[in-house]
Amino acid sequence: MAWDFSTEPEFEAKLEWMRGFVRDEIIPLETLELDWETFARITAPLKEQVKERGLWAAHLPPELGGGGFGQVKLGLMHEILGQCRYAPGVFGNQAPDSGNAELLAIGGSPEQKERWMHPLLRGELRSSFSMTEPGAGADPTMLTTRAVLDGDQYVINGHKWFSTNASRADFLIVMAVTDPDVSPYQGSSMIVVPTDTPGVNILRDIPVMDHPLHVGLDAGHAEVVYNDVRVPRENLVGNPGDGFRLAQQRLGPGRIHHAMRWLGQSRRAFDMLCERAVSRHAHGSRLADKQMVQDWVATSAAEMQAARLMTLHAAWTMDQVGASNARIEIGMIKYWGARVLHDVIDRAIQVHGSLGFSGDLPLEQMYRSARAARIYDGPDEVHKESVARRILRGYAPTEVPTEHVPTRREAARRKFAEQLSLATANA
Repeated sequence: MAWDFSTEPEFEAKLEWMRGFVRDEIIPLETLELDWETFARITAPLKEQVKERGLWAAHLPPELGGGGFGQVKLGLMHEILGQCRYAPGVFGNQAPDSGNAELLAIGGSPEQKERWMHPLLRGELRSSFSMTEPGAGADPTMLTTRAVLDGDQYVINGHKWFSTNASRADFLIVMAVTDPDVSPYQGSSMIVVPTDTPGVNILRDIPVMDHPLHVGLDAGHAEVVYNDVRVPRENLVGNPGDGFRLAQQRLGPGRIHHAMRWLGQSRRAFDMLCERAVSRHAHGSRLADKQMVQDWVATSAAEMQAARLMTLHAAWTMDQVGASNARIEIGMIKYWGARVLHDVIDRAIQVHGSLGFSGDLPLEQMYRSARAARIYDGPDEVHKESVARRILRGYAPTEVPTEHVPTRREAARRKFAEQLSLATANA
């Protein structure tokens, strides 16, 4: 089957508008020290422009207020939005809200969609996805947070951390064990928990490399303790035991979006690298004339192009057969894209020297964010292991290697015996 990543001219016009809008209206906001109220006031009219263009919450189908563009077009959009950490929010598809909206769109009841999803899409509410636990790490089969049904309420007890945006969220979607007596893959569920529910204790935003003091506008990664938290039974998303299924459906598209945003960041760092190379002179010539810098430029360009094609192919595969049938493609772009992002930014810092290491360029902040990309949504090692397992399922063990030359020679002699005998007779 032929791959096709092309889009119609009308959509390309939308992408061109996005490029100018992000460059001229959103990226300049990075240089300002803004509180949340001022930021919201500045971006409110920008969001209206996005909505007027039909580009708001484009990750959802039209009936839910989105553009219904499909993963390839979304990937091309996120490549532009990835240049600036504020851009996704202006376009109504910032994490974790975009993934939570998709989750509620897939598994939510009509009442849940009306109460939580639609206000989320309109930007009236903020949300958090509360799954990761200390000690469990990237293995969700080790979750210990429990949700026990007591009459018409679920009672939740547990300890989470890295619940992104929880300290600012209006509600959390909590993944908890609802049936410990079955396989972990069938025993977990998703439950909507308003953050003002008694027993929800948001302890702190955890200091991380990306923002060690958690100041400014970036979402924090909160540590949350649930102590006898009671929510109505109706807050269960989907059916009991749907947790893993819903998590996979939520995280698959999100990884595509991450990978394309990383390409936007990579391109921005690459442009800085190239600009520096043609501008800076050292030891009698431009940096652009040094073979080592030329290697950095050529290698970065090739790696970025490979990551872009891999990501678009994964997006195209998802559009064709769904996320559950594109796990190899999604897993590969997660670890390959994160590596490319890190390496391109690292080279850009190196070519700038002390200036690149300083806060006078955005590279140092980009570098810290890039390091996190190798961990969140599952560390590289988990994705590599998953990809390798799935690939190796297509191979069968054999005592003699399939390409063993002596064995193949004997088989070829038998196959062409008649022709070989004629050749011998005529010799």
